[in-house]
Amino acid sequence: MATKNNESKKLTRFEKARVLGARAIQLSMGAKPIKNKELEKFIKSSDSLDSIDIAKKELDLGILPLNVRPKD
Repeated sequence: MATKNNESKKLTRFEKARVLGARAIQLSMGAKPIKNKELEKFIKSSDSLDSIDIAKKELDLGILPLNVRPKD
């Protein structure tokens, strides 16, 4: 069994929705997207983007600046 510090857990659909919603709100309130070459290409190539699209891409790239801790 993995130790608590080394656990790698896939997000449930509820956790994913909560994290994406929180990040989308941050972005819509003026937070800057994380600097990443692939994310910058995605933003430049898309005609119409909203904060949820950017948050999804950050999550897909693994650069989302939020941590999810499971309840003990």
